[in-house]
Amino acid sequence: MGGPMKIRASVKDGVTEVKVLMQHEMETGLRKDEAGKPVPVWIITEVTARHKDRVVLAAQFGAAVSKNPYLVFHFKGAVKGDKVSVTWVDNRGDSRSDEAEIS
Repeated sequence: MGGPMKIRASVKDGVTEVKVLMQHEMETGLRKDEAGKPVPVWIITEVTARHKDRVVLAAQFGAAVSKNPYLVFHFKGAVKGDKVSVTWVDNRGDSRSDEAEIS
């Protein structure tokens, strides 16, 4: 399973910019191991970001997303000091949630 996400969030002129670095191997299923056997698919399938009780981002990922995905998105309605949380779920059922304070 991946490690903690690095989340940076800042608000300017009423628009919050969130930058997220997710630690995950993101195996496509196309690579072979040393014995020549396919490495099983292991990818993040869903990403959700929340500000308070509101979903501000809902995304579906696939095998074309690189290892340790980096995501940037924007939303309105937050102020400095609020928190934004990001959660991912992978095809093995593992998940990770982290949050950051908006500066």
